[in-house]
Amino acid sequence: MTRRAVVTAATGGIGLETALGLTRAGFAVTVVGRNAERGARAVDTLNAQQGEPAQFLQADLASLDQVRALATRITTGGDLDLLVNNVGAMYPDHTLIDGVEASFVVNHLSPYLLTELLLPTLTRRIVNVTSSAVITAKKIFDHAEPPGGYYGFHWYGRAKLANLAHTLDLARRLHGTGVDVLAADPGGAATDMTGGTMHDPKIVSPALRLLWPLVRRTFDRATSGSAATAALPSLEAATGTHPNGTVIGRHGKPVTPARTATDPRVQQAVRRLSETHAPLGHVPDGVSN
Repeated sequence: MTRRAVVTAATGGIGLETALGLTRAGFAVTVVGRNAERGARAVDTLNAQQGEPAQFLQADLASLDQVRALATRITTGGDLDLLVNNVGAMYPDHTLIDGVEASFVVNHLSPYLLTELLLPTLTRRIVNVTSSAVITAKKIFDHAEPPGGYYGFHWYGRAKLANLAHTLDLARRLHGTGVDVLAADPGGAATDMTGGTMHDPKIVSPALRLLWPLVRRTFDRATSGSAATAALPSLEAATGTHPNGTVIGRHGKPVTPARTATDPRVQQAVRRLSETHAPLGHVPDGVSN
């Protein structure tokens, strides 16, 4: 029986390399992305592997209404074996999407919502792509956006921390159901997401700007690898024999998750925020119940 996988933000970079690896592993992969032309090229690349036929679904994952509509389209295809939430974005300037800070929307609310909406159809595994940037995050989740100045790298890390907390919370919720939830840290690679953004000192706090030459060299080293190498942790999380709740690190081995993400109080706070800003019962325009 054909195994179905969905990989978000997979028309290039780490997402496309993840989709390629899953195609080689025998999955029929659905690629999700914003750009139809890039999506068509990605499908051609996957189909050149002569595996199960791939398909493309167009959706802007920064729009929660489009995420809801995407979930509806995916569920019409029947059971889904694997969901890889690969989406990620870093914003150098403070940006809002429907009144909510953009990094929190794209890096957490979007994959949270898609995952929760697809739970009834998922049969095997969920993989959420996390980041070592979680260690830079403010650990307060009373609101979608913490107080203080906006610094893109730290806000990206905070959104990824929220999503990691949700990942571990969901793993606990789904324990014993047959659906496992894992996280994967790709480390870094030279991709569209990192291009240019990591060279702007305003993405870090003023204290780190004083050390900018050192910080930039660190960023350059962290993003110097290939997308194919960075995809290996996601592929290991998707296809390996790891227990529910495992975090796969950049070397393809299980690692200890950030302690904050394991805190039940943080998980509960993230869940409340998620339910407030991405309610599951909301129906987007043009989609009926």
